[in-house]
Amino acid sequence: MATFTSSLPDSLLEKLSNLAKELKLPKNRLIENALELYLEQLEKASYIKSYQQAATDQDILLVAKEGMHDYFNIINDTEAN
Repeated sequence: MATFTSSLPDSLLEKLSNLAKELKLPKNRLIENALELYLEQLEKASYIKSYQQAATDQDILLVAKEGMHDYFNIINDTEAN
């Protein structure tokens, strides 16, 4: 495990210290948990943004429509046999 050193505003460090005491967790563990959650949220936000952009991209919509058409043809052919 690597060591990371950072500076925090006094007010944030005080909140961190108080919460760590309340939860009976080391400050570094609390920071690690918070950072994991934050990075997960950023990743989710990135996915949401990409899907929103794809929803307005006519080329992507055309590919999806063609793919659905092919999929329905396969289902129909399977049901016919």
